[in-house]
Amino acid sequence: MSDSKENQSQKNAIPANKGVSVVSEAVCQEVMGRADAFTAVENVFSAMAKNTAYNFPVIREAIGHADALYGFKSGFDRDGMVLGLKSGGYWPGNVQKDLTNHQSTVILFDPDTGQLKSLVGGNYLTAVRTAASSAVSIAHLARKDSKVLGMVGAGHQSTFQLRAAVEQRDFEKVVCWNFHPEQIPKLAAVAEEVGLPFESVTREALCAQADVIITITSAFEALIDKDWIRPGTHIACMGTDTVGKQEVDANLLTVAKVFTDELAQSISLGEAQHAVAQKLIQQSDIVPIGEVINGTKTGRTSAEDITLFDGTGVGLQDLAVASVAAELAEAKGQVTYFNL
Repeated sequence: MSDSKENQSQKNAIPANKGVSVVSEAVCQEVMGRADAFTAVENVFSAMAKNTAYNFPVIREAIGHADALYGFKSGFDRDGMVLGLKSGGYWPGNVQKDLTNHQSTVILFDPDTGQLKSLVGGNYLTAVRTAASSAVSIAHLARKDSKVLGMVGAGHQSTFQLRAAVEQRDFEKVVCWNFHPEQIPKLAAVAEEVGLPFESVTREALCAQADVIITITSAFEALIDKDWIRPGTHIACMGTDTVGKQEVDANLLTVAKVFTDELAQSISLGEAQHAVAQKLIQQSDIVPIGEVINGTKTGRTSAEDITLFDGTGVGLQDLAVASVAAELAEAKGQVTYFNL
């Protein structure tokens, strides 16, 4: 899935006569597409499962100002020879300032020398890599005949999720619920753009219809009840990334086959934190999705299986897509450089 270490190291080396590259948000949006993001995320999940890519401990704190959460995600991918960190967080008041609530920057270093290599805008890439993560889960875990996509959440991230999801299965309809109904028309417009009928429904009605459900909210309480989920459903829980957050009934994880991006985050700050804390499941019941990608563990084994992907969001995802974006931008001459 990856180039050799030697070739990748050469490709990622800083041009000595150019210095540190800077890739802006606008350039990231221009050069980084969903297919590239999907491949980058799938590859890094594979590397994580092989223990050739490592996420370092996450720092995430309330700063006591602007109700903001701020932190760092970092790691090293030895297969892709990518080293760095994402710095940023969540500023809930940004929507009133016409800014994205999630703000971040990715900083890449040369793993051979430790030199600063690239500064990459992280806002768009965070959205596209999160959508790629759920898309990878759909590709590997959802039933092939899935026809109805359910969206729980209609905020900024939901539009990225919808566009990425519909490329993985031949969906025939989208159903949606959102706590703030006034946001739903924006997601409906995206469904129309991709040629799919769209309906706003209750949460229970959504679960009664959907073959694939993506939850992408900032909820701190269960929005989906275990008894609403039909056999054969795949659920991608993408909003829970902080201690206390929750999108689905913890009991749902007792009847589902549970998968995740990273075990440590899943049980501590992901959707599985509640089921583990209540001793409903154990860490050993959760399978890293990279194991399924690599073929070392099984995913869905029948049309009746309920599968659940706990997408906590790991730093290696950010580094993977940022590295690809930097390479694509440089190839197209769309980066600027500076020397320290």
